[in-house]
Amino acid sequence: MGILKDNGVVYEPINEVDLGPNSDQLYLHSDVKAPRMAGFLAKVFVWFLEMKIIGKILLYFLKKNNRIQKLVSYAVLEESPLYVPLHPYEEFEEQEEEIECLNRGLSASEQVQHAVDCLQSSDSSILEDSNFSFRRWTILDYSKAYASRQITPLMVAERLISAVMQSSGPEMDMSFFISYDTHDILRQATESTLRYQRGEAISVLDGVPIAVKDEIDCMPYPTTGGSKWLHKVRPCKEDACCVMRLRACGAILVGKTNMHELGAGTSGINPHYGTSRNPYDPKRISGGSSSGSAAVVCAGLCPVALGVDGGGSVRMPAALCGVIGLKPSFGRIPHTGVLPLNWTVGMVGILAGTVEDSLIVYAAISGPAESHKPKIPRLNLPKLNLSNMSSIKMAKSNEWFNDCSDDIRACCSRALANLHKLYGWETIEVTLPDIEVMRLAHYVTIGSECTASIAHHLEKMGKSESGWDVRVALSIYGSFNSRDYLNAQRIRNRQMKFHEKIFSMADVIVSPMVGVTAYEIKDDVRDTGELDYVNGAALVRYSIAGNFLGLPAVTVPVGYDRLGLPIGIQFIGKPWSEAKLIQIAYAMEALCKTEYKKPHVFYDILAPS
Repeated sequence: MGILKDNGVVYEPINEVDLGPNSDQLYLHSDVKAPRMAGFLAKVFVWFLEMKIIGKILLYFLKKNNRIQKLVSYAVLEESPLYVPLHPYEEFEEQEEEIECLNRGLSASEQVQHAVDCLQSSDSSILEDSNFSFRRWTILDYSKAYASRQITPLMVAERLISAVMQSSGPEMDMSFFISYDTHDILRQATESTLRYQRGEAISVLDGVPIAVKDEIDCMPYPTTGGSKWLHKVRPCKEDACCVMRLRACGAILVGKTNMHELGAGTSGINPHYGTSRNPYDPKRISGGSSSGSAAVVCAGLCPVALGVDGGGSVRMPAALCGVIGLKPSFGRIPHTGVLPLNWTVGMVGILAGTVEDSLIVYAAISGPAESHKPKIPRLNLPKLNLSNMSSIKMAKSNEWFNDCSDDIRACCSRALANLHKLYGWETIEVTLPDIEVMRLAHYVTIGSECTASIAHHLEKMGKSESGWDVRVALSIYGSFNSRDYLNAQRIRNRQMKFHEKIFSMADVIVSPMVGVTAYEIKDDVRDTGELDYVNGAALVRYSIAGNFLGLPAVTVPVGYDRLGLPIGIQFIGKPWSEAKLIQIAYAMEALCKTEYKKPHVFYDILAPS
């Protein structure tokens, strides 16, 4: 098909690219050439796609029409490949006053205590403000209730089990969990209750219910990755490192949350285990791929859940469900015990009802694994105090920022104006070049890594047990070659240098979190899943730098659209700057939390009897 080959784009040398607000760089909008498909139409498409000759022709034109060939495969650029986005660092003896730098070698519970100490200076009056129309129970609320004997972990566990069973029933069909074990939950809760009775609580996380995405090993459950087959060829033998640390803090691990199969989609629609519905409107998606984790936090079942973020998969559903989504720097949290679906772009992340809770769990699970200690800086935790906020410069790339729905654009712009009004934070205009190119290069990378990870399993058993939508994704992933992959890594290096320049001018990059709010779940998706790459591109539009470049990022709910659906803003930080990001998120949350609304589906697990 050489006569049909696209001429690749010739990219300018980096030092000739203007990153200022008046740059002549053209902003490329996503131009997805793929119709929405589900049901019988999706099956027919898969049948053709998996035919040897016709499939190759279809894949060729899919990549050509969606500009992968032009912008990635045949691109001409001078950068060398960058394969792993593990950033260098320097540690300074002098630390900022509002940051606590922890010593190495602390246990998870010791790190949690340091995080709690960082909260002691936070504004307690904010938590008790009578103007709140809705407030979520926090980890400290659970801990204080247990310590004062108002309620026990066993009572909470019983309420939670009842709520999970009700939400899973045919009337609600919320599909939050893939698996949960009532006996195991009650066993953990009983042990925690006894510890409180003896006055021997391990940490503030003791007895706190936490859910785990079914991409992370957590005993006694299989790790399905949202599939019907993966756990059969890769049995779960022990807890992932992050789960082990939560367990060591006394947390109750309540089950494995639903997800988009193999993380290969943004909607969370899963034909095997049902679709995790959005608690703000159960007719709509909760987002993917960490759909169940976002939904259980939103619905009040757990104050915190773990997810994995390979392409916004923690932050997107967090924004759609109106909760906090924190993705740390690449390498900050061990990946041991996580399905190896995306080695260089995936990262364990945290979904939480509040910024404070995200900080506590971040402290619990951060730090190198004993078996593998990459060179990462010591853990820094922010002292959360609104009266002592440092001045912040936020970089905003206008065309990219505005490439979203009107409601999202207006809401996020108001949030920035309020940050300036209250804290004096400055927004500086910049140009981030080639955002759409980076999205496509990331797609090539995550697809290639997924294929390499599971190809030997698929060769033995075929794709027949996978969902129809995922079979399309796997076919596309399998079509990428060495040239596609290597050029994608060269683009990664190029983008890394652009972002380094932006971070020399600003503390963070700010954007909306998604381009659209949660959309409706159609009736035809139940058996086949859904192919909707137009909405998918809109959902991932602002996510990619965090994954492709290994940068820390956080999303905070800042309002609602005209239908009452949550809107999130995103802050992307410099490498290893989680402490500053959490401070920024805390300040943003404080401006918005009095306006937070109760979801349509919500369980008040900690309410007095």
